[in-house]
Amino acid sequence: MSETTSSKPMYEKIFDEVKRGIMTQAYKPGERVPSEKELAEAYSVSRITSKKALELLANERLIVRKPGRGSFVTDPELEFTEEEAPSAGGSREAPVKLLHQEEKTIGLVITDFGNSYGTGLIYGMEQAARDNDCFLVLRRTFGVPENEERSIQKLLGLGVDGLIVFPAQGEYFNAEVLKLVIDRFPLVLVDRHLKGVAAASISSDNLTAALKGTEYLFDLGHTSISFLCPPPADTTAVEDRIEGFIEAHAQRGIMVDKELWLSDLTSTLPNSFNDENIERDIGRLVSHLERHPSITALFAIEYNIALLAKTAVERLGLRIPEDISIICFDSPPTHLGGGYAFTHMRQNEEEMGRIAVENVLSIMNGCSVPNKVMLEARLIPGESTGPARQPKSL
Repeated sequence: MSETTSSKPMYEKIFDEVKRGIMTQAYKPGERVPSEKELAEAYSVSRITSKKALELLANERLIVRKPGRGSFVTDPELEFTEEEAPSAGGSREAPVKLLHQEEKTIGLVITDFGNSYGTGLIYGMEQAARDNDCFLVLRRTFGVPENEERSIQKLLGLGVDGLIVFPAQGEYFNAEVLKLVIDRFPLVLVDRHLKGVAAASISSDNLTAALKGTEYLFDLGHTSISFLCPPPADTTAVEDRIEGFIEAHAQRGIMVDKELWLSDLTSTLPNSFNDENIERDIGRLVSHLERHPSITALFAIEYNIALLAKTAVERLGLRIPEDISIICFDSPPTHLGGGYAFTHMRQNEEEMGRIAVENVLSIMNGCSVPNKVMLEARLIPGESTGPARQPKSL
């Protein structure tokens, strides 16, 4: 294939050359054009780049793309439905007037999901995908960066048109995410944003949510509040919740006592959730409460940590909420008769999922989307909070 000295992006160069081949009938109607893999190898580019060139050709109705079969030149005087596209041998059925755009596929890479958080996200994404006639493919990483990298590579290899990524826990973001950003591949991050990476993201307004939850405890008379979380490890969702907790104290003129915090609970992290680690964290919570009898409330950064805290409080023979109140982020619905109704900040998961799908589709269509979208979380009162009482000496 010929070289060009143009300063255009590589996908446009590939588009121009293949289009030229079609217009000069180097590729005749019904013939297959080079695949993403073949173009990537010929031009020494990533498959993301060659895929984008083929998408531009399809958008101009110069080719029709058939999953699993390839891309074929359309007849310039006739247009075909996806079902009636030319076969590899060039034969075709009777044409119709309209060429339907093939169904878009979005890959979802998520750490994991459960009743307390994640299931609502997927519900919202699936509904938005149905509403927009696209298909969602899910891969779980269980919070392991290597799994995340392999999952992205696998989905790209399957030819997804866009990606939604729930990044793995911690400061690490893999090279595949960076490549996607550099190549301007349609990408939306969910639940958190990555520092220094110009990718669209959708999450809760974690700072404001933590601030509101802390103010709720203040209004109940609590001032000795223990903040419970895993190591922040540069994870923006955790950092924002810590900042909201601190900001609430500043606004009320209440001093933050970090001696009351327990910020290295690890049993709820991916790949650490086992009986031994859970028992160790419960023991640490028991010891922490014994060392700090002034504590009247616990702010758990997530539901599973709230469950650990509840167990620790009960082991000490204390009552919830009479002796100690507990508030957390997210809690499974209890209207079906299961679970404990914690007071919690409820994230708008389904709306978050819907916006993630709609934003990645907008990026596919060449439209700009906000770099960062943050949704409000609602305070849901439950059984676990009440007025502050004088702390007991243990």
